[in-house]
Amino acid sequence: MFGFNFSATLHAFRAIKNPTLLLPHHTVPSFDHLPYPLYKAFTRPDGTHPDIRAVVLDKDNCFAIPHELEVYGPYKERFELLKKEFPGSKLLVVSNSSGTGDDPGHKEATLLSRTLSLPILTHTTKKPGCHPSVLSFFLADPTTGVTHPSQIVIVGDRLSTDIMMANMMGSWGVWIRDGIPDIGGRTLEGYLRRRGLRGPWPAEMVGKGD
Repeated sequence: MFGFNFSATLHAFRAIKNPTLLLPHHTVPSFDHLPYPLYKAFTRPDGTHPDIRAVVLDKDNCFAIPHELEVYGPYKERFELLKKEFPGSKLLVVSNSSGTGDDPGHKEATLLSRTLSLPILTHTTKKPGCHPSVLSFFLADPTTGVTHPSQIVIVGDRLSTDIMMANMMGSWGVWIRDGIPDIGGRTLEGYLRRRGLRGPWPAEMVGKGD
């Protein structure tokens, strides 16, 4: 059983004050529907697109079944394409299970990293509050080429953790809408859209995520 996510509870008050933090910049029904190349998710009407240099992936209900340490079968092809598009440390797994306090000794994170051949962030604060650690990971590794949070895409199935973290960082958020049978999440997203709200573009959130 996963431990309590104090970070999500704490930041819920921020979402109440500014519900646009819960809105993604792009939505797909499932992981295998991610655009390729990924920048196509954010292509502007004039054909230009942002400079995407790195990607953060949620694990559970995004590309893997909860409690399993491998890519869900139907998603393997898209997963491998993403690894080629963002090689090495440019693709980072940030989970609220593997690599957290719920993972004693980070044994699960170590095994997951070996299985996927990808780095797994180890962090004491769960999403969305771990965004400083995420950004520090990319900035500390010159091979990523990341110099600004707007060069990062966060992909996940939770509006209140993955997408909120993307907006708090000033990054791009892609929501895996049907990753889990979360009718509440889909209802909330639709309600906010009907109010005329949209997720803040990364440039609008620079300096507002601390």
